[in-house]
Amino acid sequence: MRVLLDENLPHDLIAALVAHSISTVQGLGWAGAKNGDLLKRASGVTEAFVTMDGKLEYQHDISVLPFGVVVVDAPSNRMPDLRPLVPEILAALERVRRGKVEHVGRSGKRRNHLKKT
Repeated sequence: MRVLLDENLPHDLIAALVAHSISTVQGLGWAGAKNGDLLKRASGVTEAFVTMDGKLEYQHDISVLPFGVVVVDAPSNRMPDLRPLVPEILAALERVRRGKVEHVGRSGKRRNHLKKT
């Protein structure tokens, strides 16, 4: 699966997400892009977008995106906090579908839904 990591996640996470083709927002030269612009750009390059931005799904209509979103809820974006979540992230990447959001992490939310409008 083609996966795009948001700039709020460390590059070290790439090595943990084996069996996926990983790109990063920074690596594509999109660092600093506003979320709306970033989501438009991501449409042609990814099947799943992984972020720690829990507000993303409330600020944008995820249901119209041609890729899924995985929201990671961790105490920080440092690898010691993310490493225990890698199995959940990998499982969410298998479950997520276009226009849907999967939640993983400390909140215990693992739901698949469309944004309500």
